[in-house]
Amino acid sequence: MKTLSLGISTCPNDTFIFDAMVNGKIDTFNLTFDCKLTDVEELNRHAFNEQVDITKISYHAYAHVADRYILINSGSALGFNNGPLLVAGTKKKPDELKGKPIAIPGKFTTANLLMGVIYPWLMNKHEYLFSDIEDIVSKGEAAAGLLIHENRFTYLDKGLYKVADLGEEWESQTGMPVPLGGIAIRRELGGEIAVKVEKILASSLDFAYKNPESSYDYVRKYAAAMDWDVMDKHIKLYVNEFSRDLGTLGRDAVKLLFEKGKALNIIPAVRKDIFVGHQ
Repeated sequence: MKTLSLGISTCPNDTFIFDAMVNGKIDTFNLTFDCKLTDVEELNRHAFNEQVDITKISYHAYAHVADRYILINSGSALGFNNGPLLVAGTKKKPDELKGKPIAIPGKFTTANLLMGVIYPWLMNKHEYLFSDIEDIVSKGEAAAGLLIHENRFTYLDKGLYKVADLGEEWESQTGMPVPLGGIAIRRELGGEIAVKVEKILASSLDFAYKNPESSYDYVRKYAAAMDWDVMDKHIKLYVNEFSRDLGTLGRDAVKLLFEKGKALNIIPAVRKDIFVGHQ
């Protein structure tokens, strides 16, 4: 039995997908997982320090650790109509925010990379915990804020206005799904273990779909402050066909994001062999 360290976020999409895998509900091929749950930007920083064997990671952050980690094809957050939202306290257009302070959920989040690619003139950025950004904007401490995760369902209740949907902008420009986060495993562990983990994670998601109530307690444990309706919307939005297998379209979308980020010097050049089984 081999134990691997695993880092995932506390968001419902991750706990829904990983529940069966980490809680012994499926065959894990003699692998066990020491799972830690935290905010995605902290997971990104753990990957920079190579503190974890397998981790959820923002695609933006992955560009900086591609030499040490490889992406598996299961477990991703990627799709249509689920991108980050740029919001403000009053109705505004993106060009009205030039030079104004923008609250972002972390330097290495994919949301920040997407904003850099789509609105490169928005450069006055300030980092906050993603769950604090609605309040920061409501209080006028930032002219606008970049929302991720469940906050895209709650900003209207806070009296905020949508400036732009970065997912819609990305899709209109590229025709591709928007890549948000993936699952990376240390290259050092080798291809055999990477393939095993990929199969286990796909199986974990299959189990969750077939037994939706089974993951309820695990999801609820880490999202206790969230209404069930919001949790359900969150899972349905971020867990989709790309979560089970990125497929050619998903992998191409990730590569395109890296190409655009590199062209603007936001990220370094990323090597070609970044997906398990696809060199």
